Amino acid sequence: MSLLLGVVADDYTGASDLANALTRNGLSTIQTIGVPADLDLPEVDAIVVALKSRSIEPAAAVEKSVDAASWMRGRGAEHILFKICSTFDSTDQGNIGPVTDALAALTGESVALVNPSFPENKRTVYQGHLFVGDRPLNESPLKDHPLNPMHDADLVRVLGRQSRRPVGLIDLQTVAAGKDSIERRRAVLASQGVGTAIIDAITEAELEIIGRVAVGTRLSVGASGIGIGLARAYVADGRAKGTKSAASTGIGGPAVCLAGSCSRATLAQIEEAKAVMPVLPLDVEDVLSLGSAVEKAIAWAGERLPSGPVLIASSADADTVGRIQSRHGRERAGHAIEAAMAALAEAMVARGVRRLVIAGGETSGAVVDRLGLKAFLIGPEIAPGVPALFTVGDGPAMGLALKSGNFGGPNFFADALKIIA
Repeated sequence: MSLLLGVVADDYTGASDLANALTRNGLSTIQTIGVPADLDLPEVDAIVVALKSRSIEPAAAVEKSVDAASWMRGRGAEHILFKICSTFDSTDQGNIGPVTDALAALTGESVALVNPSFPENKRTVYQGHLFVGDRPLNESPLKDHPLNPMHDADLVRVLGRQSRRPVGLIDLQTVAAGKDSIERRRAVLASQGVGTAIIDAITEAELEIIGRVAVGTRLSVGASGIGIGLARAYVADGRAKGTKSAASTGIGGPAVCLAGSCSRATLAQIEEAKAVMPVLPLDVEDVLSLGSAVEKAIAWAGERLPSGPVLIASSADADTVGRIQSRHGRERAGHAIEAAMAALAEAMVARGVRRLVIAGGETSGAVVDRLGLKAFLIGPEIAPGVPALFTVGDGPAMGLALKSGNFGGPNFFADALKIIA
């Protein structure tokens, strides 16, 4: 297998988002869950290796990311993209900075380009600052991520606190002037000892210019927008094999939706879902007290599945989440809820469910790991950044949607079930 592009994604929903963007823009793509040791993969332009490394210890994130990148480089990957969240979710310890440093050392990249823009979902970077719509990240509702709250929009400053290598800026004026302008600025930064550069982009036009530069380098870092730029550059120079996205395989049967995200978007989607399916709020306090909430939810779903899909949600508003974390600890609460949602998914699949719609990056990771799924073909787009996924490998055929909390429209759950049919 000879790859054009190898992607290390720091969570499962982000991996699906990026795989969707690559497929839509002309690259044949497959998404794996970790490095697939014993799975035959088709010849493709790009492989997206999904890790659950965004919120783990930095040393562990580095090890997993380097292993994945090394595996893809061993299969000919010309370029490694470290796929991160479009809201740059991280703490002052990482993991974006430490992983970027390690991948730069692995690939020998002198100045890695970093851009989390995804204009389709209103994420842009200007003067090195990350915006959500017309608001800086630290003034937007997305600043209050339950695991990695983001209260600084200056990405040069944010990444500088995490990285061993100095961080510089390539501004919008330089980007708009074209590929040669960016390359001259990279050379200047390299001469100054800068190892990583935040690069501005507010539209896909800038991302396309960045892509034309990035394909001539060994490493870049960003969200799906930079993936779009890379894909279009590979297609333009005639190197991409290309393929259409996987079609639904007519999976049918019972369907379950699980929501673990506490984003405003997911909370609104849960409210809309109540009009079309039974919705059960999971008793999180009972879960944390080692009660029988999971067993009760399994029984509740079992009674209703013959009549149609159901939704079970551990999601809550920011005030409720804050109280739970204060009482039980942020890390303990998060892990317990993820484990509960994964147990629910496992029980539902054991009862014949083959269609799952999961909201929340950490929840999606916990579910996919518990089910032991290894790889996905990329299906039709459900919402910007969210494709339908169809399993590859042993076991029964399944269809899934793995949604980052803030993605999707009000009727996301119903829309997803129509496509994963």
